[in-house]
Amino acid sequence: MAGPAFRAAAVRVRTPASSANLGPGFDALGLSLGLYDDVVVRVADSGLHVDIAGEGAETLPRDESHLLVRSMRAAFDRLGGQPRGLEIVCANRIPHGRGLGSSSAAICAGIVAARAVTIGGEQKLDDAALLELATELEGHPDNVAACLLGGFTLAWMDTGTARAIRMDPADSIVPVVFVPGKPVLTETARGLLPRTVPHGDAAANAGRAALLVEALTRRPELLLAATEDRLHQEYRAPAMPESVALVNRLRADGVPAVVSGAGPTVLALVEDAAADKVAALAGEGWAANRLTLDAVGTCVLPLAG
Repeated sequence: MAGPAFRAAAVRVRTPASSANLGPGFDALGLSLGLYDDVVVRVADSGLHVDIAGEGAETLPRDESHLLVRSMRAAFDRLGGQPRGLEIVCANRIPHGRGLGSSSAAICAGIVAARAVTIGGEQKLDDAALLELATELEGHPDNVAACLLGGFTLAWMDTGTARAIRMDPADSIVPVVFVPGKPVLTETARGLLPRTVPHGDAAANAGRAALLVEALTRRPELLLAATEDRLHQEYRAPAMPESVALVNRLRADGVPAVVSGAGPTVLALVEDAAADKVAALAGEGWAANRLTLDAVGTCVLPLAG
């Protein structure tokens, strides 16, 4: 049986950063942020060539072990077969190991690019299948859902299958990220979580997570209360004491702040008028960046020029 046919032209895919958990929504809630990686992929006659600029240019592999390449290979398997060769150019802007979804961005870019260079790819691998494959590769759906769909997402597993819904966050919310100089491995942060938690803490988080849906979409004035967490941030403090201290300091000043994903980046969700003032509260050792909310998610764009 013949394998798939591939487009001769290159494709360009843009994929956003994402923040998961958002305080109480552990492993469920995600937010797509206006900070992007770009990848250009072309099917070649033979071999694999990977070029990387920006974040990870000095450390990421340029062979089959690269996460983006592995993700493309997995998608091509689902699409019916591998191309003879690949040329890949990555322009990375999402910091690695900082809780801003860099691995999800690589996975989503890879699978969307593979689908885009495959003729008839959208019929063979629809959006639901993309989410399922991305979740399989990442291990959990919260970041990949936000990365694929854009906006504010709620993701869950249903009898082993990843599901997600997308919502529009309120236009007035501005994300401010405080990025430290050193990364923290997700495995390290997750390893600090206890096997059980007090019933009262679980109940409090359930209520806050429900409130967060209302606060992020319609009532931003409720964000401080809605982002309160008892399930993971304080448990992770030994791996990122400065991050948790910054969260606590910002919250004491009335700023809705959380650890972004597994950290160590801190995310504040503020009104536009307060964003610059909040960014100035970071202190030494933090790079504070005012971002936008991404509404599109991972997408195929026209090639520049």
